[in-house]
Amino acid sequence: MSRDPFNSIKSLKTNKGEFQYWSFEGLTKAGFDIESLPFSIRILLENALRNFDDFGITKEHIETLASWSPEPSDKDIPFKPARVLMQDFTGVPAVVDIASLRAEAVRKGKDPQKINPLIPVDLVIDHSVQVDYFGTNYSYQKNVEVEYERNGERYQFLKWAQKAFDNFSVVPPGMGICHQVNLEYLAQGVIAKEGKVFPDTLVGTDSHTPMVNGIGVIAWGVGGIEAEAAILGQPIYFIMPEVVGLKLNGKLPIGTTATDMVLTITELLRKHGVVGKFVEVFGSGLDTLTVPDRATISNMSPEFGCTVTYFPIDERTLDYMQKTNRSEEQIDLVEAYCKANMLWREGEGQIKYSSIVELDLSTVEPTVSGPKRPQDKILLREFKQKFGEILAKAHGREYIPIDKRDVSRWFEEGGSQPSESGRESLLDVEYETKVKKGLKTVAVKLHNEEFVLHDGSIVIAAITSCTNTSNPSVMLGAGLIAKKARERGLDVKPWVKTSLAPGSKVVTDYLEKANLLDDLEALRFHVVGFGCTSCIGNSGPLPRHIAQAVESNDLIVSSVLSGNRNFEARVHPQVKMNYLMSPMLVVAYALVGRVDVDLEHEPLGYDPNLEPVYLRDIWPSNDEIFEVMSKVLSPMDFEKNYGEIFEGNQMWQQLKVPEDQVYQWSKESTYIKEVPFFRGISETVDEPKDIIGAKVLLKLGESITTDHISPAGSFSENSPAGQYLVQRGVDKSDFNSYGSRRGNDEVMVRGTFANVRIKNQLVSREGGFTLHIPSGEEMSVFDASQKYKEESIPLIVLAGKEYGSGSSRDWAAKGTNLLGVKAVLAESYERIHRSNLVGMGILPLQYLTGESAEGLGLTGKETFYIHGISDGLSALKRLKIKVQMEGKSDFEFEVISRLDSLIEVAYYKNGGILHYVLRDFLKR
Repeated sequence: MSRDPFNSIKSLKTNKGEFQYWSFEGLTKAGFDIESLPFSIRILLENALRNFDDFGITKEHIETLASWSPEPSDKDIPFKPARVLMQDFTGVPAVVDIASLRAEAVRKGKDPQKINPLIPVDLVIDHSVQVDYFGTNYSYQKNVEVEYERNGERYQFLKWAQKAFDNFSVVPPGMGICHQVNLEYLAQGVIAKEGKVFPDTLVGTDSHTPMVNGIGVIAWGVGGIEAEAAILGQPIYFIMPEVVGLKLNGKLPIGTTATDMVLTITELLRKHGVVGKFVEVFGSGLDTLTVPDRATISNMSPEFGCTVTYFPIDERTLDYMQKTNRSEEQIDLVEAYCKANMLWREGEGQIKYSSIVELDLSTVEPTVSGPKRPQDKILLREFKQKFGEILAKAHGREYIPIDKRDVSRWFEEGGSQPSESGRESLLDVEYETKVKKGLKTVAVKLHNEEFVLHDGSIVIAAITSCTNTSNPSVMLGAGLIAKKARERGLDVKPWVKTSLAPGSKVVTDYLEKANLLDDLEALRFHVVGFGCTSCIGNSGPLPRHIAQAVESNDLIVSSVLSGNRNFEARVHPQVKMNYLMSPMLVVAYALVGRVDVDLEHEPLGYDPNLEPVYLRDIWPSNDEIFEVMSKVLSPMDFEKNYGEIFEGNQMWQQLKVPEDQVYQWSKESTYIKEVPFFRGISETVDEPKDIIGAKVLLKLGESITTDHISPAGSFSENSPAGQYLVQRGVDKSDFNSYGSRRGNDEVMVRGTFANVRIKNQLVSREGGFTLHIPSGEEMSVFDASQKYKEESIPLIVLAGKEYGSGSSRDWAAKGTNLLGVKAVLAESYERIHRSNLVGMGILPLQYLTGESAEGLGLTGKETFYIHGISDGLSALKRLKIKVQMEGKSDFEFEVISRLDSLIEVAYYKNGGILHYVLRDFLKR
């Protein structure tokens, strides 16, 4: 059969040369209405045309895409990305997997070098830097030194992989955040390769990969498991997506930011319901948004719940490419190709969408979100009131205005009947606590400094995350606020841990040129690293006197950060309220030191002459920000910083790595271990069997995130993971984090379901505990799983809606597999985690519409029999579950098997997607 069934291959002459491309002209002649297709669907269609092989990608796939309609479809479509993006937390386990595949290939007598990335892979080390040092001019250097001390073995492993694998590049630590590096440097818009030109596309092992949709590149986050399959040449299959049109009109009002806009959109799209769908942006409002503004929106696609938030390529795209030092030849190629192949932003009125959501940008107001979900939008003018309501509802504490707490003269008067007092001689610190109607107030005296912490005090203020640090308008705005605050004599409160963690070195260049970095540093917003830091939980420890005050008195303290995620225990395990906001508001709230303040009517503080200083007094105008931007932004900064991005610092360059093509695993390593999934794999597949006599390992509620399932942050020596490391001679100070230990399955399985805030309904306490049902004994989830394994009892997990939301964390599925969980039964799933469960051979089951564990009366203490697997699986097959409970009658109910396609059925039968790929390799 012809490799070009629709006569699609055409020739395109450009300033960069002449190229072949896959045109839609033949499909149009065949009667398909391509002009009515959303741009994002057109890119998927081009991908199928170009990769057609009549096996993995068939003529039917092409026709399915060309016939896309606004109505939901259950048809499978393939996608072969041009490249893959990784960060180190998810990248290390992915590389461990591929190295483990090589090891098994050797044991089977095969050539290991045939297991290699078939498409380019860029891994950016950005997730490991932690804010151990802050508020000083040596913070950055000290944090880098500690980062290498903790992660040297991991970094050696990645440097080995760069040498051992083809098509694999590593961006060393300290260069930036992967999505900002992708936006500013790696993304090309259009790729020219081997005489062919086609759209730049990718998948990434981080859920915020869609950020690059803002520059017109189709990309989304997948689990490491799925990315590994793509790297090894396997198409990614998924159900044809609905496409929601997000129509933007008007322009942002003066005094609002791109952050306010994206938090508004987050709430809007969550309410509309876009989980598993594509979102495509159109309307006159696009003309007012820069690419960094657009990328701010696209970045939060996982918070919306959608797969992508796509902005078609237009003049704004080309302008950004020029400002970020893309070559003129490349920019000309992007324009010529997109205009020739119906991918240029025009003809919006002809496009059909599954549904349309409208937002008038002029209605956007200053906004924050929290305290534990990005979609929980709070208007700035209502923040103080909402804080009081949340404090009462979630924590049972009545809010008392700060001026009515009568604590201003505690130390002078010897306290006011303190309920607790203490002294830590090492730090010369004193504490006194007062409780009124449940609300906690703690006076702290450290050396000669006195201050009072309350419920609502801000202990972390972090300018962090690619969501905002990629946008010069809000970063320069934050610098201008710092400058004006200094001019009025204001300072950050002493209990606030401050940090500045840009997503690329270009940011510090333009802040220095604008003379604003000094102003930020004067308020203790020193650069602490070029990485994700607080946004992914690498906030580092709170100062000891603050941590003790919080811990001993159960204070409900807050963080403010310019990030994209604020799930429970993510930012810091001691901080229960976490609020997302613009970098400009982060600086403002750090000046106040608490969230229970009305910034419209109450002052930030008082100047030396006791004159009140309000937010409006130091808020820069749009004109001020744009004037500074025009003076300091230069393509030369991008040329300088990205010209040396792969070199790394001296510590990286001095890392010694072996030359072996097969990794030599060390039995002594507590960071890198060969995974057990592939060892001794059979070359044939047994048919899967019904799940008989299963017990519930955990019964969970709604909105369980991958942070709950597989936390990334720190852990204690009393946890199963901590005990494992202690037994191997690792000191508590060297534990690092779960995220950094993802190359060691022994640590990660012990950390699965170990989040300190997870609420398992089988037990009364928070954290990674469960009930071993046969004995009635409460214990850690890991210990219970080991008992069940000894008893040969299969396990399941019960959950509510939105199970697995959040980061694309493959260990949330891998750890679940190693605990012995055979199936998860939930009301609904977030896209990536459901795919990861399938990728690890775990059966995702879904209640029928309207049904739930509560509705069916399930307590989690029953015994479950899942029937219908043995007699053959098909996509979305209905299965029967029989439930037995002592003292009650047996009953049955139906569920849907969320194996959404035939290829997913094949993956499940093989025990996972990589098992499928490895068996295919062994056959060949």
